[in-house]
Amino acid sequence: MSMPNFQARPVDVNECVRTLVADANIEVIPLKGADEKIHSAPTGTTVTITCSPKFGLERTVQHVASAISQGYQVVPHLAARMVESEQMLRDFIRRIVDLGVTDLYVVGGDADQPLGKFYDAESILLALREFDHGLTRLGVGCYPEGHPKIENEALIESLVRKQEYADYMVSQLCFDAGALVTWLRQVRSRGIVLPVRVGLAAPLKTAKLAELSIKIGVGRSLRFLTKQHGLLGNLVLGRDYAPEQLLIDIGPDLLSSDLDVEGIHLFSFNQIEATVDWQRRIASNY
Repeated sequence: MSMPNFQARPVDVNECVRTLVADANIEVIPLKGADEKIHSAPTGTTVTITCSPKFGLERTVQHVASAISQGYQVVPHLAARMVESEQMLRDFIRRIVDLGVTDLYVVGGDADQPLGKFYDAESILLALREFDHGLTRLGVGCYPEGHPKIENEALIESLVRKQEYADYMVSQLCFDAGALVTWLRQVRSRGIVLPVRVGLAAPLKTAKLAELSIKIGVGRSLRFLTKQHGLLGNLVLGRDYAPEQLLIDIGPDLLSSDLDVEGIHLFSFNQIEATVDWQRRIASNY
């Protein structure tokens, strides 16, 4: 297993928040113009390029190549349901490795029906064991608030199996620090030891964040945020959501080796300039 972004653990919460935010991965959706928007981030930043039914694997590879050529570290997403065959899988891996990629984030994907025999992240991970792919890190998703189509126990059992082949996990969006910590303690008690990259929404206008969060199935967490952190008032006033609040609310647990928070995965929704500005503010304020 490769090492996380920072090896020496911060000694206090503020330092930890600052380090996590500075080293965060920024998720980019390969929409038209995304390769220009990425210029807002300093070269050397790690960006992750998503994979969706709308755009397919080819669009992901194109944006991976563009980002790498501009000096960024890149983690592609691979959606299992978008892989038509084992040959397509091998070709995709060969192309990204030839570009210099060493880290791959494997997900099931949002397509209603798989294009081939691969239907979830586990099926891809098993296939990757059958050839010398050249990747050194593999990530998988996890769901602190559950999945709209999969029972919680099945999710945990799947994660237990996948950790044999993976190096880290990335959590779905969550706005409830208590729910996140409780879930992490639960899965650690079940023997899941993968370090976690906490999925955090970038600083969007609150109304847009509410719309996107409901679409991707984190409505329960959004309702918590509405009640506990004045989201409703922010909606009315048009204020921005403050991502750092979740980290602050986790508090000293951020420093816990038991929870093993490796880093942050920022869902930017392609608002990269605003995301980078927020990172700079955190660096100067904490």
